[in-house]
Amino acid sequence: MPASVPMRGGCRHEGVWMRERRYAVIGAGPSGLAAARALQREGITVEGFEASHGVGGLWDIDNPRSTVYESAHLISSRTTTEFAEFPMSATVDYPGHRELLAYFRDYADHFGLTSLFRFDTRVTRVSRGDDGDWHVTAVGPDGESTQRYTGVILANGTLAEPQIPEFPGTFTGEILHTSAYRSGRQLTGRRVLIVGAGNSGCDIAVDAVHHAASVDLSVRRGYYFVPRYLFGRPSDTLNQGRPLPRRIKQFVDTRVLRAFTGDPVRFGFPRPHYRIYESHPIVNTLVLQHLGQGDLRVRADVARFDGDTVHFRDGTSDDYDTVLLATGYRLDYPFVDRAELHWSGPAPGLFLQIFPPTFSGLFVMGMVEASGLGWQGRYEQADLIAAYLRAEIDHPDRASAFRRRVTAPWPDLTGGYRYLGLERMAYYVNKDVYRRTVRDATRALRGDEPAGRRGIRTVGRRRTAA
Repeated sequence: MPASVPMRGGCRHEGVWMRERRYAVIGAGPSGLAAARALQREGITVEGFEASHGVGGLWDIDNPRSTVYESAHLISSRTTTEFAEFPMSATVDYPGHRELLAYFRDYADHFGLTSLFRFDTRVTRVSRGDDGDWHVTAVGPDGESTQRYTGVILANGTLAEPQIPEFPGTFTGEILHTSAYRSGRQLTGRRVLIVGAGNSGCDIAVDAVHHAASVDLSVRRGYYFVPRYLFGRPSDTLNQGRPLPRRIKQFVDTRVLRAFTGDPVRFGFPRPHYRIYESHPIVNTLVLQHLGQGDLRVRADVARFDGDTVHFRDGTSDDYDTVLLATGYRLDYPFVDRAELHWSGPAPGLFLQIFPPTFSGLFVMGMVEASGLGWQGRYEQADLIAAYLRAEIDHPDRASAFRRRVTAPWPDLTGGYRYLGLERMAYYVNKDVYRRTVRDATRALRGDEPAGRRGIRTVGRRRTAA
């Protein structure tokens, strides 16, 4: 049923006729499109808001909030990333941002999602009214307006608000965050220090060696480097059947990677103090090639700035024109009261990374990271939201049973991996455990199997719904 078709005459809930339910989706990137599509399939009315001129989110390099750069490509392969019901038409294994933007536009047009969104419309406030409805205030081409909704799905992304660390001293050269980086041409002829060796930092380092006078890479910890191809196939397409037990997978994959990439320590990286997959691996082995060719140098963690000199924690120093901060992003939902999202430390405390434990009609899409989760994993988040909203209408007993789960210990979504205690890992999960848990919950809400699943481990203290 198209999302634009209302549920005529309202809906019956616990014997009472109710007015039509409308839900707002904030953001038209992959997560927002997934949310709109999932609700559309359930016949639930959707209205979307997007600050940019069209769909695509950060993958639209012309979007003012985009953080992609000209050389950006997927680091997971096409077939493990695409939406299952709408395969990509691209035939390359790792499409670039232009192909991905075209994909999202095709996806939105194919399912009639584009017309559900108000573009060039920036949400400034999301608040709960005394009547329990949500009020969304936005500024668009016709000025400011406020609309009422039964609920709101936040899908404004996790990679837009730069994480800017503070360093002692003052640097008199240029300081950029990767969010402001678009092309290696920005670094032409400059002595460049890149702080951080995550996937973006390594991508930009490979760009920079073709333009900059020199490129150094400052790192705090060791990393595991995964080639994009193993045995002639995209590396993330191997072992797509039954997942190996954690310790066996870590043992096997560590040795396979060492055979293909060698030991990164010999290129100057510290030895990792954690096991593989306890932090996101680096899907870029070109950086090792450039280190081996002398195009790059690995430096220690930054200790302080002094004019155009950077001092490192190992006692060395060097002079630079540009310091490029590849230091990641922090979660940001600036238009909604933090208490509504139950913030706890660097991230909201959400059941299954989606539901505030109060179940007030506010939902979050895309606040989940996992190696290999893909957009299908995020669509499954949206499908769970849609199943819950439909159960509220048609099967309130199932919806009530689902809400009661927040009062019990929450499912352990780590798969037993001991993720590093970093801010960016605060919402990291194991993709296999997470997707299985989400799908089980969706089936239970639809009555396909009893709620819950034996053998799912739980973690954390007991949570109480308001």
